[in-house]
Amino acid sequence: MEFGYPMEAVIVLAVVVIASVWLDLFAHRNAEEVTFKDALGWSVFWVVLAMAFYGYLHLRYSEESASLFLSGYVLEKALSIDNMMVFVAIFASFNIKGILQHRILYYGIAGALIFRAIFVAAGTALFGMSQWVELLFAAIVLWTGIKMFGGSGDDETSEDYSGHWSVRLTQKFMPVFPHMVGKQFVVSGKDARAIAEREGLTLPQRARFYATPVLLCLICIEISDIIFSFDSVPAIVAITQEPFLIYASVIFAILGLRNLYFMLAAAAKLLVHLEKAVALVLVFIAVKLATSALDIYHIDHQISLFVVLGLIIGGVLASLVFPGKAEPHTDKQS
Repeated sequence: MEFGYPMEAVIVLAVVVIASVWLDLFAHRNAEEVTFKDALGWSVFWVVLAMAFYGYLHLRYSEESASLFLSGYVLEKALSIDNMMVFVAIFASFNIKGILQHRILYYGIAGALIFRAIFVAAGTALFGMSQWVELLFAAIVLWTGIKMFGGSGDDETSEDYSGHWSVRLTQKFMPVFPHMVGKQFVVSGKDARAIAEREGLTLPQRARFYATPVLLCLICIEISDIIFSFDSVPAIVAITQEPFLIYASVIFAILGLRNLYFMLAAAAKLLVHLEKAVALVLVFIAVKLATSALDIYHIDHQISLFVVLGLIIGGVLASLVFPGKAEPHTDKQS
């Protein structure tokens, strides 16, 4: 790929990204549940890092280069809010909470960096393939939003996924062990048969390895990021056609996505009406995906941002004005 910038700039970007990702992964290597304070601290770190790169471009190259990078970064950051809300829908669909969310996003963001690089290189040539996948995700997001709006008293991660839509669909193409096996993405045939015999389960077929629901959830996360690439990459291409600046903007926006998600997740535990606001956001995003896929109406990015932020702020304010009654807490022994 022709970057259009000296190799020095490419090396600086590569070193900053690799070092930052390593630092983030090292800091969260124990897969502990991320607190609001931790997520906020890391979010500030990623924004400061992006501003430092903006300063580097301004001082080393030109004000125009720095301005184009900043414009692309802000746009990608705004568009990533929709992506983050779909993460909420996917985790709710799989009823996966807490530490498992951290583990899945731990690998999901790394995959997103690779896929975005491919999409930046490919341009918009493959975007026409997204229509039916986009419609499928619109249906899933709409269903999850409606379900979430009704509320759910289950705070535990599911163990049995035998009837889950992803398991029924995936079993037609690859063997799936429809039960959680700790935090594993894949389980060996030997271990799967031992667990099945101990728990009185019936395996769908005999295989050397089985995918687990955790892997299926990770795949959905990756697919959702690919779908949103259809929207975000062409949008940033409209700002600049320079591959180096496009990828720099995209990558800095993605790096803070996981922590932005955990800020929302942590806040949801304290703000009683935020979940319903998020549910309305999911319904809006489902409509946006469907109308775009069917080429009925394309909702402008700025309108989308205002709607999403408006609903989230409304949920926060409603929680502060009408806090509701605190539910009794009971400690569960693990």
